[in-house]
Amino acid sequence: MIVKTDLKRVASALPFLALLENELTEDFSRQATLARIPAGRDVMAEGDRVVAIPLLISGQIRVFRIGESGREITLYRFGRGECCVLTADSILGHRLFPACAQVEEEVEVAFIPATVFDSWLARSSAWRQFVFDAMSRRLLSLMDTLDDVAFRRMDMRVAALLIQRSGGRKTTVRITHQEIADELGSSREVISRILEDFQARGQIRLSRGFVGVVEPELLEKSSTYVT
Repeated sequence: MIVKTDLKRVASALPFLALLENELTEDFSRQATLARIPAGRDVMAEGDRVVAIPLLISGQIRVFRIGESGREITLYRFGRGECCVLTADSILGHRLFPACAQVEEEVEVAFIPATVFDSWLARSSAWRQFVFDAMSRRLLSLMDTLDDVAFRRMDMRVAALLIQRSGGRKTTVRITHQEIADELGSSREVISRILEDFQARGQIRLSRGFVGVVEPELLEKSSTYVT
């Protein structure tokens, strides 16, 4: 249950609540459960039964798959005002969760029971719109990820990741070789070779746990072709 003193803060993170019918707004207050989960905590594991859908008030959760080799690849992240679409799909299809979900930045989350999620879809157009919009956006982003994996060389993907994390500016990005490998579904050895090559070209500077973006313009070019 969400008490009135928390409801305003929660509603500011979840704008769709203002569009819900009055009855469902009251239902949300009764049925939702607030929780804080620290960074590094697993929220779901592959094969888990889904009993609730998480709506994030703050923080960020990473959703990823682990292959038979033990390598990881990031499918997507979701943050403030968003829900986990694979959780929604698992509820709709009565399936087990097909991936892993881990907290990257401490989250405050509102959990909606799976049975309530289902009943709201039948009762509320605003809730349906929120869920289906989220699933549509995520499908497009997963298609982009598939294109990257299938059609872009790993050096281009590493360069693109560093540009995204640095905002295209000269700055230092806190990230390890292993974290890049996990993000892109590669091995640490492959990522280290690529980063050392970028460093030899003067595009980045490597230090333990950090990557310094020295020449963002050159790195940007490396995300489309090798100079």
